[in-house]
This record gives sequence, C-alpha cells and structure tokens, in this order.
Amino acid sequence: MKFSCEKALLQSAIGTAARAVSPKSSIPALEGILLEAGNDLRLTGYNLETGIRTTVPAQIEQGGSLVLSARLFGEIIRKLPDDVVVFSADGYMVHISCGMSHFNILATDPEDFPELPSVEDKNGFTIKQSALGSMIRQTLFAVSDNESRPIHTGSLFEVDSTGVTVVSVDGYRLALRHESIEESGGLPSYSFVVPGAALNEVEKICSDVDDPATVTQGERHVLFRIGDTMLVSRRLEGEFLAYRNAIPRNNTIQVVGETRKLLASIDRVSLIISDKLKSPLRCIFGDNVLSITTKTGIGDAADQCPIEGDGGGLEIGFNNRYLMDALKAAPAEKVRLELTSGVAPCVILPAEGEENFLYMVLPVRLKASE
Repeated sequence: MKFSCEKALLQSAIGTAARAVSPKSSIPALEGILLEAGNDLRLTGYNLETGIRTTVPAQIEQGGSLVLSARLFGEIIRKLPDDVVVFSADGYMVHISCGMSHFNILATDPEDFPELPSVEDKNGFTIKQSALGSMIRQTLFAVSDNESRPIHTGSLFEVDSTGVTVVSVDGYRLALRHESIEESGGLPSYSFVVPGAALNEVEKICSDVDDPATVTQGERHVLFRIGDTMLVSRRLEGEFLAYRNAIPRNNTIQVVGETRKLLASIDRVSLIISDKLKSPLRCIFGDNVLSITTKTGIGDAADQCPIEGDGGGLEIGFNNRYLMDALKAAPAEKVRLELTSGVAPCVILPAEGEENFLYMVLPVRLKASE
C-alpha cells in the first residue's frame, strides 16, 4: 500500500472519519480508522451505531487496506508541515513522511474492522446540503437526552407530497422544520427516526451550499450521502409522539415581536439565573409590550420588549433557556407568539411568509414569590 496526498486534505478526511470512532471499544479495531486505497483513498470510522466513510483525492501507487489508531494517526498528520504526505506500508509497519518529518507506526489487520451496514434503497429523497444542515441545526436542540424514552433521543423525518419535515421533542418543548423539495410530488409518504448523535455529525458534514445531499431509508438503517462523504446510522424504533395532536390550535392571543429584540431582553434578564440559582421568567404580555422579570437568591431583574398586539395582560412562566433556544433557532427576523392561558404551551411561528418552522415551549408554574 502506497499513496501520497496533500496534508490539508488528509487531515480534513481524518477529522471527518474520526467523528464516528469509538474512544474506548471492546473491539480494538474500532478505535482506529480503516484506510482503503484502490481507485481512490477511503477513510472509515465506525462505532457500531454510526459509520462515516469519506473519500479524499490521492496519488495511489499501490492499493491495500489497514487500520491505524485514529488518535495517533490524526495527531501525526495534524503536526506535519503543510506539504505532501507520503504514506507506505510494508505488512503492518507504516511509514509516513512529509518534508523532513518521518514516522514508523504499527497498523492492525483490516479484517478485524466490522463492515458498515448496507442500506437497501427502500425510500429516499434529495435535498440541498444547506437546507438539510439548517433543518437539523434548528431542531436538534429539542432532542431528548432521557434514555427512558429512546425514540425521543432522535429526530423524526417525515416525507410526503409537501416535502420533508423534521421534528424533535423532549417533553418540555417541540421543534419542527419543513422544507419543500423538487421531487416531493412523486414521493410516497414515509417516516423514520434518526439518533440525535448521528444527526449532530450530519450537520457538521453539511456545507452551506446548494449541492445535493441524498437521504436513503433502509429497513434498519438510514444513509446520508453528502459530497464525498457518507454516513450510515441505525434507525430508532418505537412510537414517536403524535406531535400534531400536541400542538394547540386556534390560540386566542397572538402577538408579533422582533426575534433579535426578544432574545436580547431574555438574555439580559437571564444574567442572574444560573445552574445553581434557577428561577423561571415571569412574562406579562401587555398592550404592545412584553414585560419580563425574574428573581433569584442574588437579586432580581426586569426588562421590557416592544411587541405588536395586545396580550391582554396574560402572565406566564418559562424556562429561560428553553425560550432562548427556540428563538435562536427560528430562521426569521420576526416571530408570532401564540398563547391561550398561563398553563397552555406557547407556539412560535414565522410572523410572515411560509410557515416553515414551529416551536412549542411548555410553561412553568409560577409561585407568588417568583
């Protein structure tokens, strides 16, 4: 096995594949990266839950495959000078050189590296990388970390004639993003749930470009193809929340606010809230003004934010972080907040244009002292 490759390209490929490498594994090979040199150079990381394979341009003189420690290989390449890296293997002894730097390290048998699951083309769709990345980024924060309901530790993907919808819930909030896609009119309706950990890596791989990404649903796995990289993940099984029934409709109070100003007001009041000093936000929706207050053991804070509409003096409590997460994710300059009472959820929608997102935050019961 012998090849040469630009250091920057190789370093980037190692970084991508290493995201799926197990730091500790009962299978030693899974702590490494599988290198395969054939028509191109492929690097694979796999932790039995998620696998990432990426292809990098290289001048290949002799084919072959082997497994190298992801940590050591990554550190060596990262610290080499910016030049062409020459890689050669004699059995399991690997020689790496670049400029005046030379390393000899041991590899392991590629036969010990488990094969990535094959994903049969059951259903699939194509979407812009930028759209896929933003949909994941703007819903991932609401994925649950509670393993008692494993199905909610991932995001639901729904595909139908209107496009693709991604939904995350954690019992306290709900995040939904929708995108139309060109082929949606001829697509069958289907759904699947992808673990949040895998989606976190998909979002990192996606670039802010209009190049296509393909998503393929298999029987037990789902495959994402993004440029020169593919990620395969197991699907989560179980019954996802019937979220449409959970979203309140025909809310009697509707006000509009600038996302940036709402965030700034909440952020200021939140300065006296911490993990040790927790307290909900007391929000009063008045006539064209939202008053926000909170009180903790170190003091109190108050702020006002202009809004459009009359909230009728509705008083409601929120977890500051949950409200901020939703507003930070909202891809709109203005949002519409829909409410009914102090014990009903707040629904956040775009104030104008296509309703391509929806966030729902459950209220917190307020005490008289707060």
